[in-house]
Amino acid sequence: MPPAPSAPSDGELIRRTIREVEPVADQAVGHLYAVLFTENPGLRSLFPVAMDLQRDRLLRSLLAACRLADDPPALERMLAPMGRGHRRFGTLDAHYPLLGRALFAALARYAVGTWTPQTEAAWGRAYAAVAGIMIRAARESELTGEPPWWQAEVIGHRMCSPDIAVITLRPDHPYPYRPGQFATLETPWWPRVWRNYSIACAPRADGTLELQVKAVSGGWVSRALVHRARPGDVIRLGAPEGAMVVDPDSEDNVLCMAGGTGIAPLKAIVEDLVNRQPRRRVELFYGAQYADRLYELEPLTELASRCAWLSLRPVVANPPARGLQGRLPDVVRRYGPFPDTDVVLSGPPEMLRRSRAMLLGQGVPEERIIHDPLEAMGEAFSG
Repeated sequence: MPPAPSAPSDGELIRRTIREVEPVADQAVGHLYAVLFTENPGLRSLFPVAMDLQRDRLLRSLLAACRLADDPPALERMLAPMGRGHRRFGTLDAHYPLLGRALFAALARYAVGTWTPQTEAAWGRAYAAVAGIMIRAARESELTGEPPWWQAEVIGHRMCSPDIAVITLRPDHPYPYRPGQFATLETPWWPRVWRNYSIACAPRADGTLELQVKAVSGGWVSRALVHRARPGDVIRLGAPEGAMVVDPDSEDNVLCMAGGTGIAPLKAIVEDLVNRQPRRRVELFYGAQYADRLYELEPLTELASRCAWLSLRPVVANPPARGLQGRLPDVVRRYGPFPDTDVVLSGPPEMLRRSRAMLLGQGVPEERIIHDPLEAMGEAFSG
């Protein structure tokens, strides 16, 4: 007799459910929140007035978590920062079972083809693991004395172009970030609406932070920061997040690829390397659609002139070019291959996808390509 087929793993059962729900994701997530707020009306005040982005964010998180259901270490790496970050929303341990019940109600209604007792049990185990990681991370953060948020005063606001501003902040407590990470922030003009912005400077002795913000069409927070914020205004910062960091002790070369305001975290990384005087080569390709959008070119050129190990290569997609011309991934490909090199990518999601494909085609190992999740980058370039 042939061996009996093995039972599907929890991860496979969860992925089947997600595949069934994906075509009706809007309705499913809407039902989830309807159940959550109907059964627990006091929770509505924790969420923004406009729920569109919040609904999309929840779906992305569920999809990402389900793909990691069979990989506990990866699930921990993904969810622990989220657990710490959720303290800024006022999330309590008791809220997780309430969300779980609403989630299961939505899945039972919109995944009727795959929602079996076995699937429900798999989701129960996965959700318990998710909630456990986030609750534990929040408790550990609280025990270390980390605040749920920082108050940060705007002390500088400089327009680099009609739609890009460099904003300098002074937090009320030391802000413990690593170069390359991003901050989540809330403005007084859009309460409970948080957006991700990369920190554009290495840690400074005076504790100030620099953000580079582009006002995008329909971007409530970005437009407020660029066109409305002024010195004296106070915003709130959540805990720093992101794993786009470079090992400061490595001697391997570093290739940096930045598109648009994606230059911000790479500027922080390069500044930090300047302070450390590394024994490694660093190549920074800085791209934009037009030459006048390379707003950080002058200070970076001055920095490169003082550092023999740093090569700066501006790239412009459309003529007239000020440096190299073409799409950033296509231009960088000409300089390959890149052996023994860590590659850091920052820019719009489509640039990241093309750059990853190019680098993998050049033989760069996937584990040496460093960037924040596409979801985080998409939010940063749309908010």
